[in-house]
Amino acid sequence: MNTSQTTQHLRDLKLYAMANLYESAAQLPIHQQPSTHELMAQLVQSELLDKTNRKTKMLLKLSRLRYDAQLENIEYNKNRNLSKESILQLIDCSWIKRAENILITGATGCGKSYLACALGQQACQLGLRVLYLNLNRFLEKVALARLDGSFNNMLNSLEKTHLIILDDFGLAPLTQDVKLALLQILEDRYGRKATIIASQIPVEKWYDYIDEPTIADAILDRIVPKAHRFDLKGTSLRNKK
Repeated sequence: MNTSQTTQHLRDLKLYAMANLYESAAQLPIHQQPSTHELMAQLVQSELLDKTNRKTKMLLKLSRLRYDAQLENIEYNKNRNLSKESILQLIDCSWIKRAENILITGATGCGKSYLACALGQQACQLGLRVLYLNLNRFLEKVALARLDGSFNNMLNSLEKTHLIILDDFGLAPLTQDVKLALLQILEDRYGRKATIIASQIPVEKWYDYIDEPTIADAILDRIVPKAHRFDLKGTSLRNKK
């Protein structure tokens, strides 16, 4: 049996994890080599794991998350108004499949963006498409799409994304175009896909921030009713660091 040729065939088929494991197994002494069934199981398992890892890396790259954040690294305590139990309920990302939203509010530096990114990274780990946008990037994205005629393509791309994270909501004024774009995006996602919005402004003041009753009513009606809300407290975590 030509193990070198078999290894090369596996690499030609882009089954790199299988090829590496097969090559290692073939170099073992005969009495240490796994049985045919054991080897086949190991080969398949290694290739599945490798494909999952590569997909996760791709999803994380495309997500453009602001922080490499992990849920297990979040500081949970009463002073922050954040309990571990409330996050554990979200760890399986079933809330995304149910098209529920998350609204995170709190003062600057209290960890809103980190929490949002940690939830986004967890979604990527489970094979879901995520896109992080702070408000400035969102404003630019809408303006450019309007100029080059790709606005509908942008809407279609966002609609296919399982989770959109809109950070720094409330830091800059919203133009009429952006208000209408935001409403269209949320309308497309309503009941289908999930959204996280992080803001220094309390949810109760978002109506005044949008500053247009009809559009404000429509936007808030699509994000608030089916939302998990986190109002973070405490001093700035940046100062602690």
